[in-house]
Amino acid sequence: MNILIVHAHPELKSFTSALKSEAVEVLRGLGHQVEISDLYASDFVATASASDFADRTNPEYLVYALEQRNAVARHTLSADIEREIERVKQCDLLILTFPLFWFSMPAILKGWIDRVFVSGVFYGGRRIYDQGGMVGKKALVCTTLGGREHMVTEGGIHGDLKGMLRPLLQGTLGYAGFEVLEPFFAYHVPYVEQSARQKMLEDWKALLLNIDSRATLAMPSLADYDETLAPRAKLVG
Repeated sequence: MNILIVHAHPELKSFTSALKSEAVEVLRGLGHQVEISDLYASDFVATASASDFADRTNPEYLVYALEQRNAVARHTLSADIEREIERVKQCDLLILTFPLFWFSMPAILKGWIDRVFVSGVFYGGRRIYDQGGMVGKKALVCTTLGGREHMVTEGGIHGDLKGMLRPLLQGTLGYAGFEVLEPFFAYHVPYVEQSARQKMLEDWKALLLNIDSRATLAMPSLADYDETLAPRAKLVG
């Protein structure tokens, strides 16, 4: 299996980076081909702009998604975007490793998605969810946070963590057609003993060793919606 790990943490010695390194070691040990896109280490440009296109169909007014689609057809995307798109297209499994920033992902990872998940390749029109451009691929999110587990559960002070990450899990990965695996969360990381962090690493390793049996998140199916994407009436009986 070809696996792409997109890593977004500025500290090489962080626990998030340790999770990334553990994934590389375990997955390569299983015989998988693993490639890493380390966004901070590579100084990835996180800002979507007109400079992402070698030429523009409308130089007077920037509609970013439309220029993406046209640039895909004409092969005029910037080289760094083309490289990352090709990495994703070649992978069978995409793993995102990052710390939770303000109930979301770091800006550099959001920028990677904005620039790389281009219209015309990942999605477009009705090419979404089970008709999306990435159908046949899987995605796994691995997130670390400082909060305790009970803080980010249904009924907890912050609410369910998967609900917080719905824009990523469903609105990005699922929307583009990935089969989204149940995410892995490492809680209260800066404040626990080393033995607790070691247990998290062991749990992460066990997940990776059994990745093929990991449960998936439910996503919409276009068959349940009409041409305007309104829900179809369900037959009774």
